[in-house]
This record gives sequence, structure tokens and C-alpha cells, in this order.
Amino acid sequence: MSVQPDILCIGSVLWDVIGRTPRHMSVGHDVPGRITRLPGGVAMNIAMALVREGMRPALLTVLGRDGEGVELERAARDMGMETGFVTWSDSLPTDQYMAIEGENGLVAAIADAHSLENAGDIILEPLADGRLGSIDAPYSGVVALDGNLTEVLLSRIAENPLFSEADLRIAPASPGKAGRLVPILRHPGATLYVNRIEAGLICDKKFSTAVAAAEALVEMGARRVLVTDGGGMMAEAGPDGVLSATPPQVVVARVTGAGDTFMAAHIAAETRGLSGLVAVEAALGITAAYISEPGP
Repeated sequence: MSVQPDILCIGSVLWDVIGRTPRHMSVGHDVPGRITRLPGGVAMNIAMALVREGMRPALLTVLGRDGEGVELERAARDMGMETGFVTWSDSLPTDQYMAIEGENGLVAAIADAHSLENAGDIILEPLADGRLGSIDAPYSGVVALDGNLTEVLLSRIAENPLFSEADLRIAPASPGKAGRLVPILRHPGATLYVNRIEAGLICDKKFSTAVAAAEALVEMGARRVLVTDGGGMMAEAGPDGVLSATPPQVVVARVTGAGDTFMAAHIAAETRGLSGLVAVEAALGITAAYISEPGP
């Protein structure tokens, strides 16, 4: 029997295949390095970071009934996640992501989340059938939403009464998918986590600072946003105005999962009762520690 979780993580749960090298890389370079295969995906990355903060997240996603899916579910369960709400598919393979990181950061990446996209709203059934909520008693906890969901599904979620009481925390899967988030920006319970580039893609405008980007998103109708800018100043904007903070300066050893780590750390901080600048600075400190540690 499934245990009631602290938070729901809805979206991509897949295998990350990541090649890392300490050398500077450009297109066409062939260099020595290390290749790892680890659980990943935006929803999974957020869930792993939440576990590190002492929370028990539940995964709402689709996994193929293949060896990769079975292994991934077992890994998630062993880490302390609730996997009883996962949708299993006999016809869809388990998704995967491939990235190359050099000394100069992320060089290239390809996300194959086609199974999640094809599954559609079937992954939301636990929110309607009484296991996590229903139309008469909508889920009222925190929900981390992944921008790997299709724009159609995100639009449905924005208007779905099943999410009317939820505290929605939303992350884009990548800059290329940031535009998918437009339909859900105005949800009364939404908090958006993006970087400065993703904010520009949503607003169709270039921003020189995170503060300008955050203010523009609020003007566009977003209730509350947090905009990061790598090692530069980040900003939070919402009903209480705008605040900004600068991340601790560290030597960057990895970048994949940094945004998801910040989002999870901020959610965990607010769950512990922190707020405003205190919650933001706590999340920035945890993220700095994450990116400064070499990946497995």
C-alpha cells in the first residue's frame, strides 16, 4: 500500500547518460573523460534533491515495463521515494537523456522523453481516483511540475479542478521547452523556477538581469517567479515585491541538475518554515555545494 508523500513530482523519470571531461570542449572535439549512467529527468532530479533534504516525494510518471524501467523504479524506491503511483506501460520504452559536459559547462544534450509525452494525462489518474485526491477533494499539497509535459497537458492542468488547491512549483525541462509553460503561468497557486535565458524565451525578449526577467514574467501574469542566472544575481518576484541574492562563488564541477537542485532546496526550505531571502539563500548554498562536487 502506498504511503502518503510529502510532495508530488510529476514528469520525467529516466536514465541520464552523461559524459564529463575536465577539458574545454567545442563541436567536433574528441577528448578523454568519464561516462556515467544515473537516474535522472527533471522530476527525478527534483525528487532526489528533496530526499537529500529529508522529504519523501512521490513520482507520477510513466515507465516502460522493460529492464531499464524496472531497474529505475527499484533505484527510486531504494532512495526513499514513493513509487506506488507510477504508471507502467507495456508499449512505451523507458525514456533517457544524454549530455556532454566540459570544463566550459554543458556542451550538448538530447532528451528523449517521448514516452512521457505519449502517455499524456494517464499519469495523473492517482489525483482523480481517490488515492491522492478527487474532484470533490482536490490534492492540496505541493506539486513539482516538469516542463517535459506537453503544452496540451500543461494547459489542461492549468484549468483542471484537480489542481485547484495545489501549491504548484513549475520547472522548464530545458530552454527549448520553456515556452510550454505559458498556459500555466497564471494558475493562482503557481511558482515558476526558470533561468534568465528561459525567462527570455517565455517573454520573447532578451533580459540583461534576472531582476528584469522576473519583473517581466510577473507583468505577463505570473503569480510568483524565481529567476536564476548561473553565478550571477538571481531574483524572486511576486505579490510581496522583488528580492535578489547572489549565489556563493564556487568552482563548478558539474551543471546537469543544478536548476532542479535549487528548486528542490527552495521548496524544502519553505516547507521547514523559512521564507523570503532566508529561503532563497539557503537554497543557493545547497546548490553551490551540489555543483562544486564532482558527479559520480
